[in-house]
Amino acid sequence: MKPYDLEPEQQLRDERKPGGCLVRLVVLLLGLMILLVGAGSLWLWSYAVSPGPNERETLVFVPPGSSFVAIEGHLIEAGVLRRDHRFGWLAIISGRQAQLRAGEYMVAAGVSPWEILQLLIAGSGFRRQVTIPEGHNLYQVAELLADQQLLDAAAFIAFAGDPTTPARFAVPGPTLEGWLFPETYFFTRGQSKEQIVEVMVARTRRVLSELLLELGNDTGLNELEIMTMASIVEKEAVLDAERSLIAGVFFNRLERGMRLQADPTVIYGLKSFGRRLTRTDLRTKTPYNTYVIHGLPPGPIANPGRPAIAAVLRPEKTAYLFFVSRNNGSHQFSTNYRDHHRAVQRYQR
Repeated sequence: MKPYDLEPEQQLRDERKPGGCLVRLVVLLLGLMILLVGAGSLWLWSYAVSPGPNERETLVFVPPGSSFVAIEGHLIEAGVLRRDHRFGWLAIISGRQAQLRAGEYMVAAGVSPWEILQLLIAGSGFRRQVTIPEGHNLYQVAELLADQQLLDAAAFIAFAGDPTTPARFAVPGPTLEGWLFPETYFFTRGQSKEQIVEVMVARTRRVLSELLLELGNDTGLNELEIMTMASIVEKEAVLDAERSLIAGVFFNRLERGMRLQADPTVIYGLKSFGRRLTRTDLRTKTPYNTYVIHGLPPGPIANPGRPAIAAVLRPEKTAYLFFVSRNNGSHQFSTNYRDHHRAVQRYQR
C-alpha cells in the first residue's frame, strides 16, 4: 500500500465534510425560492387576467391628487375591482404604481385588473360632451357644465364673473361673458375651470381672428365692442338671414346718437331671465340697459356664434332704424318711428 492511499472509510468521511452539505443546502434553498417565485407569479398573474366583478359598463371617477391607495379604493367602491391586496402588488411589481392618472374612466363589463391598470396608465379617460348653444350666457353655460358633473355652477359663475379673471386669459371686458364660444366640447371630469375656460376662450379667439382676416373690420369697433354688438345681435336675431340687417339697424342708430333700445340688454342687466319685461324694467337703470344708456353696454350679454360676429363685421347697409318681431322668428323693419309704431300695433298688440 502506498503511504498516500486512503482507506475507503476515510474517503467517505471526507465526502461528508461541512462544505459539501452547505452546497446542497444552498441548491435546495435556491430551488425552493424558484418554486415559490414561480408559484407566486402564477398566483398573481391568474389574478391579473381574471375577469372583474362588474357585470355592466361602469363609470369610475378618480379625483386629481389621489394616492394609489385612494385610487384602489375608488375602483373597489365602483365595483370594478374585488377587495384584494394583489392589485397593489400587481402595480408595484410592474413598476406602474406611480403612473396611474386621475380622471373619469368607462370600465367595460368584466375587465381584468391588468386591463384596468393599463387604462389608468394610459389616462384615456371618458370624455363628457357639452354643447353650448349660440346666445347662451355664462350663467347658462355654468348650468350645462354642472349638468355634466364637470364643475360646480356657482363656483364657475363666481370665477367667470370676477372682474380680475378676464385679464388672466387676455380677454377685454368686465367678465368672461361673450368669450365662452358656443360649440360642442368634450371635457373630462377633473379638468379645472381654468382649463375649461382656456379651451373656450381659445376657440373664440380663433373664430374672431379668422373672421377679421376674412372680412376685415371697417366698423370702427374694437374687439370688445365687436363681441358686445355681436352678443346683442345674437339675442335679437332668430333667422340667419336677418342678422346682418339687425346689425345694420344698430349701427345706424349709433351713428345718429340714438339709444339701441334692445330688450335683451335690459334682461341681462336685471338678471331677470325667463320672464316678460315690464315698462318699469325698461326704465330701470343698469349698466347694460340700452333704453337708459347711450352707446354699447360695458360688455357682451351672451356668447355669440360665428354668424352673429360675421354680421357685425359686415352689417347690411340700409336706412332701417327700427324693427319689431312678427312672432314667427322674423322681424318687420322700418325707417321711421311712425311706420315702426304701426308695426308694433300690428304685431305686438
